[in-house]
Amino acid sequence: MSTNMGYLRSSFVFFLLAFVTYTYAATIEVRNNCPYTVWAASTPIGGGRRLDRGQIWVINAPRGTKMARIWGRTNCNFNAAGRGSCQTGDCGGVLQCTGWGKPPNTLAEYALDQFSNLDFWDISLVDGFNIPMTFAPTNPSGGKCHAIHCTANINGECPSALRVPGGCNNPCTTFGGQQYCCTQGPCGPTDFSRFFKQRCPDAYSYPQDDPTSTFTCPSGSTNYRVVFCPNGLAGPNFPLEIPVSDDVAK
Repeated sequence: MSTNMGYLRSSFVFFLLAFVTYTYAATIEVRNNCPYTVWAASTPIGGGRRLDRGQIWVINAPRGTKMARIWGRTNCNFNAAGRGSCQTGDCGGVLQCTGWGKPPNTLAEYALDQFSNLDFWDISLVDGFNIPMTFAPTNPSGGKCHAIHCTANINGECPSALRVPGGCNNPCTTFGGQQYCCTQGPCGPTDFSRFFKQRCPDAYSYPQDDPTSTFTCPSGSTNYRVVFCPNGLAGPNFPLEIPVSDDVAK
């Protein structure tokens, strides 16, 4: 009897492991190369994790995951219960995020196993910029399945109207309105969105910047890597002291 029960338990555990393995569509490795601590965030799965320089966080994303994003939070202070605040990217004052972060925050966005068995993914500056980022498939397969980057000196060159402590904000948060937020129909680029696009041509610069900003890879056979500060420098990619620069016209 005990032998049969042990066999059943082993079979059940094997089934669960097989099921978990099957339901994972992608492994996403999040690495901090910045010379400062980044509190990584991931929703709707993952939550959050403190990453000191050189540390890695691995997220297993199930098939069908969509509207997902990964970002870095800076200058955070959390207590033992995981409550506190961050200067950029804060998600309601908790370490384990369940909602989106407060702009400005550089975003890695993805949806897995969608139309035509493809993963759709991008870097977005629609919520502004706080940390340089690379988002890449670990096994690129050509076409639109290749590494993308946003490593320009955006904080250092940010228009004064968009400057906030720790980052460069987006014009929708700063000014509101259809011209910048695109919430009530079609809209086009502005001088502010062109500022972002010129420096990070791979990234979304405004909400309807789809043609040059969405990338795809085969679902189920592609894993990904997000790297904060891929060059590993505080400057010139991420200056600790932000100099004054000329404004970009509205």
